[in-house]
Amino acid sequence: MNLFPIEAGNFKLDGGAMFGVVPKTLWSKTNPADENNMIDIAARCLLIENGNRLTLIDTGMGNKQSEKFFGYYYRWGDYNIDDSLKKYGFHRDDITDVFMTHLHFDHCGGSVQWNKDRTGYEPAFKNATYWSNKDHWQWATKPNRREQASFLKENILPMQESGQLKFVAKPNSDFAEANELDFGILFVDGHTDKQMIPHINYKGKTLVFMADLLPTAGHLPLPFVMGYDTRPLLTLPEKEKFLNTAAENNFYLFLEHDAHNPIINVQNTDKGVRLNETLSLKEFFN
Repeated sequence: MNLFPIEAGNFKLDGGAMFGVVPKTLWSKTNPADENNMIDIAARCLLIENGNRLTLIDTGMGNKQSEKFFGYYYRWGDYNIDDSLKKYGFHRDDITDVFMTHLHFDHCGGSVQWNKDRTGYEPAFKNATYWSNKDHWQWATKPNRREQASFLKENILPMQESGQLKFVAKPNSDFAEANELDFGILFVDGHTDKQMIPHINYKGKTLVFMADLLPTAGHLPLPFVMGYDTRPLLTLPEKEKFLNTAAENNFYLFLEHDAHNPIINVQNTDKGVRLNETLSLKEFFN
């Protein structure tokens, strides 16, 4: 198995929204804000090469929305999926599977693109199977008013209309061992219903793709919960349970949204689970 970090593009989000009720004097120590109170955010995806299978986890925002839409998110840098794939010798047509942790626009927008004459939409990975789960799909396609601005039908429905969509089977517990895919999956509900957190066995280590269970290293303290989470009081125990497991088992945490700390591991301290070390992508993957 080979793993490749795929940079889908950087943007900014409001620091207050990213940290909920936590005062700026606390969160700005780890995630400094600009003059507009915006903090740096990454859309860092992960490519898994396992035999003939090439699985991409999440796809970033994509590029099909209007300039007005993107204007809210202050995109910066020059990362994009195509160049990132090319760096490792791949093309989007090589992708066999696209796994979406959840269907918020900044995680799945790159899964769908305009068709050639811009009259409609089509899958951006024409040879891939798209993976979600039935409960989250229903949640996203019949969105509540709090999340409906994050679940955009043009990002979601074309996957099913193309016939390329499949659902991961939900286990009886909150963790599914690797079966249809090449990794285990933790199901969590605090951020959004049935978000999926991949656990990948890689060279004797466990690498966990954190999605929005832990957006940045600055979110390690338990009360540091995003204002975007639909059930923050459920995020707290989900996060606590996971972080304790991560510390005990020396998991490596792949941070999708942390623009400056791509991979971390954690340790138990008197103050709870805290940062142990930060690794660069080169340090971990080489």
